[in-house]
Amino acid sequence: MASLLAPPASTRVVPPPPAPPRRPAVVARAARSRYRFRTDDDAVVDVAVAAAEGGGYTVGVEVPPLPGARRRDGGLALRPAGSGEAVPLAPPGDGACPAAELSFQASRAPFCLSFLLTDDEGAEIRTHRGTAFRVPVGVGPGSPAPLGLSLSEAGAANFALYNRGAEGVLLCLYGRGGGGGEPALEIELDPFVNRTGNVWHVSLESVEGYFSYGFRCGLFDADHPLLDPYAKLIGDFVAADPVHVKEGTVPSSVSCLGSLANPPSYNWGRDKRPCLPLENLVVYRANVALFTKDKSSGLPNNVAGTFSGMAAKIHHFRSLGVNAVLLEPVFPFDQVKGPYFPYHFFSPMNSYSAEGCSASAITAMKDMVKAMHRNGIEVLLEVVFTHTAEGQADGQMISISGIDKSSYYIADEIAGCKSGILNCNSPVTERLILDSLRHWVVDFHVDGFCFINAPFLVRGSRGEYLSRPPLLESIAFDPVLSKTKIIADPWSPLGISNVQFPFPHWKRWAEMNTRFSIDVRNFLKGEALIGDLATRLCGSGDLFSNRGPAFSFNYVSRNSGLSLVDLVSFSNGDLASESSWNCGEEGPSENSAVLQTRLRQIRNFIFILFVSLGIPVLNMGDECGHSSAGSTSYKDRVPLKWKALKTSFVKEVTGFISFLAALRSRRGDVFQRREFLKLENISWHGNNLSEPRWEDPTSKFLCMHIIAENDGNTPELTKGDLYICFNASEEPASATLPAPAEGSVWLRLVDTSLTFPSFFTTESNLEVQQVLGYSSYEVKAHSCVLFESKRDLPQFLG
Repeated sequence: MASLLAPPASTRVVPPPPAPPRRPAVVARAARSRYRFRTDDDAVVDVAVAAAEGGGYTVGVEVPPLPGARRRDGGLALRPAGSGEAVPLAPPGDGACPAAELSFQASRAPFCLSFLLTDDEGAEIRTHRGTAFRVPVGVGPGSPAPLGLSLSEAGAANFALYNRGAEGVLLCLYGRGGGGGEPALEIELDPFVNRTGNVWHVSLESVEGYFSYGFRCGLFDADHPLLDPYAKLIGDFVAADPVHVKEGTVPSSVSCLGSLANPPSYNWGRDKRPCLPLENLVVYRANVALFTKDKSSGLPNNVAGTFSGMAAKIHHFRSLGVNAVLLEPVFPFDQVKGPYFPYHFFSPMNSYSAEGCSASAITAMKDMVKAMHRNGIEVLLEVVFTHTAEGQADGQMISISGIDKSSYYIADEIAGCKSGILNCNSPVTERLILDSLRHWVVDFHVDGFCFINAPFLVRGSRGEYLSRPPLLESIAFDPVLSKTKIIADPWSPLGISNVQFPFPHWKRWAEMNTRFSIDVRNFLKGEALIGDLATRLCGSGDLFSNRGPAFSFNYVSRNSGLSLVDLVSFSNGDLASESSWNCGEEGPSENSAVLQTRLRQIRNFIFILFVSLGIPVLNMGDECGHSSAGSTSYKDRVPLKWKALKTSFVKEVTGFISFLAALRSRRGDVFQRREFLKLENISWHGNNLSEPRWEDPTSKFLCMHIIAENDGNTPELTKGDLYICFNASEEPASATLPAPAEGSVWLRLVDTSLTFPSFFTTESNLEVQQVLGYSSYEVKAHSCVLFESKRDLPQFLG
């Protein structure tokens, strides 16, 4: 009966009005689905779909008499909605109804059986809507869990979608390439059959011949299908016009579909997570595309700017002493606005793979994580769950706002923000976020997350602040997520917050320390109290007193602002919020004095970052003079120039970073701590061991004496004291070194005012850097100096 099949072009499966519980005469006992249609002459047509013995399907059609309906004494025939040979319905007899039974092969399913009825006079009988009778075959009620697409080994598929307020939901199936924008099959879900609570669900016994899917919600008047929020594999892009999708860009006229294929299998082999203690981290923040996209990376075109490109540069991370890489968001995002405007939470960006497809991106990212782990490097992801890309590129067709905005979003605008804010602490959104995070940990072996726009993770349904946000508490105590690094970042890509605030943490949440960046910048430009610097050096006890310094992720520059080079080269009026200082001349300069000051300032920033308690976070390119010409705009960011690594300036900076990372590891007793230093182990001095002028805004010089904790029973393990001087003044200052322990001498390890290679000391030239106790040392303008006391110099040198 092939002529009874609906054509493969767009075919909508329309369920009938709910029927009373009666059993059709044909295939009633084996029926899997039953439908009752009201006709245009107030009669009814019952249809039962069942599995046939030996495989395939049988469809039974009968026309029972109803009181008051027009009596049909003549014969009835079933005719395809298009054209074809009619099938007569068996005449009634002995109280039975006109009926017919049709058989179909299983390989045809799922499909839509579309037909009309005709009487013996040739008059057509249609539904009360004036349409043909349409019945899905190979379609079941489905299960409400799990959400998203579930595929069985036998090829059956279950679809489940949360939507609380929609009047209806339409599942759209597409052929290869998106079918020119038109679905090959549409299945309208029956709220009495395909809905449990607020979850719509349907099952198909096979999806063979179809390649991608989407949903339409409400009254089905949307121009585009919507992407399943739980899709694990991104499928085709469907355009309403002939706009071509290039380089992963998603124009406003394009909708993204979920793929009907299983994600590619992956062999993790003996992959082992580094599980580094929080206090031991040295973090490098990077953008996957910009890190290796430039030709100077030396990578093939299909590798540059991808996850594979990141893996190819592992030697660079290791040379810096980095043991954790923090990636800017890798979720699919609006490329006009940037990676902080995602439209999906369960898959990596297609363009971050050599083939530019979802399956390739999944494999490439797992390869990268596996390679990082093999080299002792953890992979952390920046994630954005507070807003989506809709409203930024008119892209509601690709975000969850089109699915169920009232359930997922905070209804009212907040703080003048016109972008929709996700209601992260509503049960449905909380479940979506937790499921996404677990997916990245379990399936991708990710080691932790940095949550952008963290202040909005503590908001309630009306935008109010919650003292115990359910989402954050769930993450803190989740059996999977609590074993990862979880970091809150107050910075907002929406421009509505960037201020440190009391964050509920349960002694599990770490934070990006915005105050560290602000206070260090202000100190080095001579505009901060020395007490502010002291607080940051000691681990920001004002912010982390209940957790410890290891929960403070310190940074000087970040991807959303000026790079380190730009921070010392630009300070025009538009950059007031950056607290930058151009060192005497705006922009590029050939003035040797200006350039010398800038070089010292760069060294000072890096030095303070590494000798402060907490976790140092390097920003991509700061090790090699990366610049965006003084712009803080995302669109002005440029790929990293790898040729710069060969310059003497970059060799100095990268060598210095490597030295400081090694110093942190060697002196973990001071710099890698879960607990704060004891008060008796720190003393502060000004010039010549005088008391610091804490409240004097003109004071720009500070010395920090760290007295090592030793038990005295193991001389060979004795650690020396540290004496660190900071001078942000235009003039040199005199530092008098206190007397070291008996039998010890002071060794100068760092002086940022000296020329390369003398400004930091390697083990090959320590002996010439000895300084006696109570000796006066001149700390040059805009420079920092580090001394370490050593008891047994020959052993130290050996």
